[in-house]
Amino acid sequence: MKKAQAKIQKFGSLLSAMVMPNIGVFIGWGLLTALFIDTGWAPNAYLNKLVSPILTYLLPCLIGYTAGSNIYGRRGGVIGAFATMGAVVGADVTMLVAGMILGPVAAVCIRAFDKAVEGKVKPGLEMLVDNFSLGIIGFVICIIGYVGVAPIMTAIQTVLTGGVQYLTDHNMLPLTELFVQPAEILFLNNAINHGIMTPLGLQQAAEAGKSVLFLVEASGAAWVGLSLAFAIFGNKSAKKSAPGAVIIMFFGGIAEVCFPYCLTMPLTIIGPILGNMFSLFVLTNFGGGVVGPVSPGSVISYYMMTPKACMLVNTIAYFGSLAISFAGAAIVLKAFKHDEEEEGIKELAATADAKIQKLNKVIFACDAGMGSSAMGVTILKKKLEEIGLKPDIKHVAVADIPKDADVVVTNVNLEERAKMSVEGTNIPILTLSNFMDQSEYERIIIEIQRMLGHDVPDVFCKDNIVLNAKYANKEEAIKACADIFIKGGYTDESYKADMLQRDKEASVYLGNGVALPHGLASSKETIKNSGICFVQVPEGVDFGGEKAYILVGVAGKGEEHVELLGKIGQTLMDEGVIEKLKNATSKEEVIKLLNL
Repeated sequence: MKKAQAKIQKFGSLLSAMVMPNIGVFIGWGLLTALFIDTGWAPNAYLNKLVSPILTYLLPCLIGYTAGSNIYGRRGGVIGAFATMGAVVGADVTMLVAGMILGPVAAVCIRAFDKAVEGKVKPGLEMLVDNFSLGIIGFVICIIGYVGVAPIMTAIQTVLTGGVQYLTDHNMLPLTELFVQPAEILFLNNAINHGIMTPLGLQQAAEAGKSVLFLVEASGAAWVGLSLAFAIFGNKSAKKSAPGAVIIMFFGGIAEVCFPYCLTMPLTIIGPILGNMFSLFVLTNFGGGVVGPVSPGSVISYYMMTPKACMLVNTIAYFGSLAISFAGAAIVLKAFKHDEEEEGIKELAATADAKIQKLNKVIFACDAGMGSSAMGVTILKKKLEEIGLKPDIKHVAVADIPKDADVVVTNVNLEERAKMSVEGTNIPILTLSNFMDQSEYERIIIEIQRMLGHDVPDVFCKDNIVLNAKYANKEEAIKACADIFIKGGYTDESYKADMLQRDKEASVYLGNGVALPHGLASSKETIKNSGICFVQVPEGVDFGGEKAYILVGVAGKGEEHVELLGKIGQTLMDEGVIEKLKNATSKEEVIKLLNL
């Protein structure tokens, strides 16, 4: 199943990889359209003359160039653009799809020719052969594009456009969301948007001045709504990380940060499906739409592409979609307990058996190599610098992972494609399930350290748990926590004095029979690795007139100190959990209850 999914993703990426590098030009064309056409924000007949030539000639040739260069570099790009021009001139409709066909075909042909004559060209004639071969092969494919491909693609696009129009006229376009939204969370979003909807949308926009097809996948509002539902009604992990996903999706339009939440509880996909169905219903029935691709799918891009006449309808569609998606996901989260969610959201980085001798190049890969991986690089770089590692970290498309990488980091749903990209190498692949969960990055850092041969203890493990302990006073109990950290290699002897001093300055007793021993702010510099310990005292130990039955010690390295305290504090707010911890009879039970 995973391999089949990976193959579908790979094909989808091939399509989107032809379009995505040119999205900036599409947006620029969209702005020209939104501003200067007769119904635009600032109608201008002179500047409006730019709109049609860019759509008719520039965009298809850019697609052809990009498609060719993806296969055979600059030489493939040049012949790809040349070949595409034949179809452009031979058709009465926009030939974006022709560029996606002729560009790769031309690049494959010139690459095959170059390989066939490699080593056979006499010295001094290389440039002559290169130029004439590209010119002749390009000439032939250009003619084929003009007399053959153009009529065929015109007919195909006419059928597709007619199909879209039929769906629109019969209010059936919203039903596409039954397939589009589930496909999105399998990381086929770029393929659907840029490989299918953008070419069709541009054709429709050229004829009608706007199109709803740009918003079949890319509205973004539904994913904001889903993330907001998890931020309010999700489990502890989601409540912490989902608010960040809401902000990133709303303003940045990176949908990949939202997909992991949905995958932890798949039924929540009902929210985005219903939300986008509402959006398409409103848009198709009340004359909404946008003038160009909404990429990324942020509210900023959405309104930049909204024509003046559609402002009200588009606003209702956007925020209505957000509200309905939120409500749908919230109902599911409230109706079902979060056992499945808890399991999924905490998926660990894949353990790599391989050892690495160095860490010079780290690759963070996502579907397109842009949004989510660019964000991941920033987080990962900071985490690596905190432990003294400063490798070159790059974000790339999962299909373009370089073979000289030392480590690859990617989303768990892209793991199979990453394996395809590094086939024949021993490059270890580490995965995360949630781009927003800081703990997953911490686990990746630990895994990297272990692959380098560093002795890194687990943040929380069975060795850090003591059950049925008995102490004469709180000082003994705090020292016992410190001894666990010292013995485990988390810190040195100085941390014991710091933990005692911290309690003197302000009691570490939290209430409800729980104490949280930890060091001073200055202690962070002496901590080797972050760690948590758990000590159960059935008879209790006195903390200034209050008895603590549970001690949860914390040693946090760098900025992790505050993060660990907050994580534990959230868990220990539940009195039911506290009671279970007091009566726990096994270390496994403690680990499960603390959920760290």
